[in-house]
Amino acid sequence: MFKVFAKSMVLCASLALTAFSHAAGSYLEGTHYEVVAEQATTKPEVKEFFSFYCPACFAFDPYVNSLEKSLPDGTVVKKYHVDFMGAASKEIQSQLTQVLVLAKAKGKGAEVGQALFNHIHVKRQPFASAEDIRLVATAAGIDPAIYDKEINSFAVKSQTKLMQKEQEQFSKSKVLNSVPTIIVNGRYKIINQSLDKTNTEQDFKALVQHLLAKP
Repeated sequence: MFKVFAKSMVLCASLALTAFSHAAGSYLEGTHYEVVAEQATTKPEVKEFFSFYCPACFAFDPYVNSLEKSLPDGTVVKKYHVDFMGAASKEIQSQLTQVLVLAKAKGKGAEVGQALFNHIHVKRQPFASAEDIRLVATAAGIDPAIYDKEINSFAVKSQTKLMQKEQEQFSKSKVLNSVPTIIVNGRYKIINQSLDKTNTEQDFKALVQHLLAKP
């Protein structure tokens, strides 16, 4: 298990280290994306599997947030937090997933997400307990009373279990073997290393739009 965690951390950092340039718009299967399912989802979506403990996810998060604002109406961005990183216990990582679910439900997903990333990667502080996470989340905009009432609610825990179930399914099929992993319409997985390192954000957006338009 430790080897899996260590491998995940190494792969997680690869996005920040390696990329390849290509002509704008010339996106090819096997080079820029992989087909990971026979059928696409019925509704357009962009799904990101990520971890707050992943440096590459921290670097990539602004691109995902910017993408969300530029997508056509009806396209959903789903951010799924994973719990298989080796930098923290599974319990702490699951608690972070619950906080993300609650924050999104209260319209504070971006603010709380950024605060959690900053706590780990900017302030270099660990989350040693659920209370540590609570303090960061409430400081970022979730009302403390609402947090205490709803963090362990049925709705929050159900959504958390859904994320964990999809994580397990994609991991078992070897589609999810590192983070961040971006899957468009449930069928196309972006090959992160192919993104143009000189213009990553625009290349990422263009590739997503290209994949959203595919059958």
